[in-house]
Amino acid sequence: MSTRTTAEPQGSAPLLDLHALVVSVWRRRRLWTAAALLGLVLGTAVAVLLPPPPSAVTKVLVAHQGDQPNDPGTLIRTDVALLHTTRIADRALRALGSPQKPEEFMQEYGGIGLTNNLLQIDVTGATDAEAVARAKALAEAFVDDHVRRIQEAATAESKTLLAQRDRMRAELAEVNEGIGKGPEGSGPEASAAMEALFARRAELTSRIAEFDRRAAEARLGTPRLVAGTQIVDAPRAVAHSLPKAVVTHAVVGTVLGTALGLAVAAVATVVGDRPVLRRDIAAGLGSSVLAELPRRSGKPWRRGRTRAARERLTTTLARTVRGSAEPFSLLELGCSRGAAVIARDLGRALAEQGPVTLVDGLPDQRLGKLKAQGGDPPVITGTGPGDEPVEGHLVGVGSVAPGTAWTDLRHLGTRTVLVVRAGSGSAAWLHTVARQLADQRIPVVGVVLVDPDPLDRTDGTLWDGPTGPRYPREDDRAARHNGVVRPRTERLPVGTARVPDRDEEAR
Repeated sequence: MSTRTTAEPQGSAPLLDLHALVVSVWRRRRLWTAAALLGLVLGTAVAVLLPPPPSAVTKVLVAHQGDQPNDPGTLIRTDVALLHTTRIADRALRALGSPQKPEEFMQEYGGIGLTNNLLQIDVTGATDAEAVARAKALAEAFVDDHVRRIQEAATAESKTLLAQRDRMRAELAEVNEGIGKGPEGSGPEASAAMEALFARRAELTSRIAEFDRRAAEARLGTPRLVAGTQIVDAPRAVAHSLPKAVVTHAVVGTVLGTALGLAVAAVATVVGDRPVLRRDIAAGLGSSVLAELPRRSGKPWRRGRTRAARERLTTTLARTVRGSAEPFSLLELGCSRGAAVIARDLGRALAEQGPVTLVDGLPDQRLGKLKAQGGDPPVITGTGPGDEPVEGHLVGVGSVAPGTAWTDLRHLGTRTVLVVRAGSGSAAWLHTVARQLADQRIPVVGVVLVDPDPLDRTDGTLWDGPTGPRYPREDDRAARHNGVVRPRTERLPVGTARVPDRDEEAR
């Protein structure tokens, strides 16, 4: 009795694979580098073509009646708000003799509270001279308005205090008149009434003196506040440096372009769901990655490495083809030219030991468009039941891209190697390819990964998957029919021997 050892079910896959996301975004570096370059160009163009208008700046020292050391800036914020009023704007425009509307002029200047008592005014104009004149008129209008408000408040306070004093003086005169008349009658009651009048006179005298002092202080405090409110920094034009503006705008544009490009690349990666890691591609196709072929590079120091990788791949495929008399095929996904070049190199290697024929089953007939060289094997456009048999090895080249005629793939070869460009197919399409090849009873020897990510350190090997021809077994089809999905890859515990099932014992 045979048993099958299976691994425990692994936990659910993460919702977002950060490793795959980073690799996919890096592979789309052309997108976000182009966005960064576009941001650099646009930022530079804005700095050169849209220079800032001429502007002037001035600073005003503002004294407040209620200044406190712990003031959080409420008073200076009030001054900034008062600066943006039509009253002050209208006064400045009258001083300039400008017919511009105050509402429009308010859009061309601004105020910033630097400290609790220091106000900075920024004004723009058609020229530097106009901007300076506007800043001066606006600062003077603000100072005049602030001084007027201080004086009006001091005058109102002084009038109120003096009015209270006058009322108390009138009452004091009545009390003095009562004391001058003397007590009415005699006895203790008359003496108590006189004492009350004397006490009232003393109280009124003290309060009158207090109101006089407060009124004097109110009048004396106004000159101090008026003198403390002044223009401390004369209006001057702000110098604009074109090189500095270009550098600033270029840096900002580059940062924004890079951020936008990275965001677009990340969203496209998540939405597209195109595997780029070896482990994901192997899991999707249900076959191990046999070899990798880096993409063609224009850098001279990388050409030798690419050539050596192609030679190793050709040797591996030639050894696989020579080991069996069955027709062999290369099926591409996203790299038709690369598959054609691999097939031509394989044909040359096999032609050294016997006849070989290449079958061009690519949709664009890419194999026939390659530049002919000495020693190239013959190329035919297809084989079928009515075609004449060929001598020697038969190597077909086809495609498993969307729109493939799946029933024609078996005429290219009964065994195949998938040549897949990383990121060229979605996860759903990789599963479709594996299912269709299994239904056509075409075993997949392995996968050749084209243009892999150089930083990919994942393993593209299916540890317990069959390494020979893969035909769908009856129990697998029954399991799929019953809705049960049997995992194609299982990692056996260390030290556990895998017991062959009945199909393997029969083979």
